Amino acid sequence: MKIGRRRLISQTAGANRQPAERNATLTPTLQTAAALTVRNPVAPGISLDLLSTIIVDGLEDAKAEDIVTIELKGKTTLADRMIIASGRSSTHVGAIADRVRKACRDAGLPPLRVEGMALCDWVLLDACDAIVHIFRPDIRQHYNLEKMWGADRPGEVLKS
Repeated sequence: MKIGRRRLISQTAGANRQPAERNATLTPTLQTAAALTVRNPVAPGISLDLLSTIIVDGLEDAKAEDIVTIELKGKTTLADRMIIASGRSSTHVGAIADRVRKACRDAGLPPLRVEGMALCDWVLLDACDAIVHIFRPDIRQHYNLEKMWGADRPGEVLKS
């Protein structure tokens, strides 16, 4: 049998190949208490503060601008911390994202999940406990994540 990308195909001598049938059944399994305990998804021994330091150092090394850190604990289950930064151009945003990925890899963290590298207007890096958004300045102004999540935007003063 040859396993195809989307289906299992049985090899026959003739030109007509028929998909092989699978008899798949779902069986429920009970989860043990150990399987349900919360584990650190990033890496053992890496605290949230250390993870943030690694990310912010990578951002600063790549000359990212207007770096803001927002605590998300108690606001959402997506992550515990959000880090937002800006790059001067699409090329700079891509270079910043690459530098942060390299810094995390050098620190022994598992590979970050990345979205938005095709256009580099807004790149999102998912480091499990921390989410990193890297924007071009006009895109950052448009989406206004700092206001949405409760932090002040760089260069703005709160009106009272």
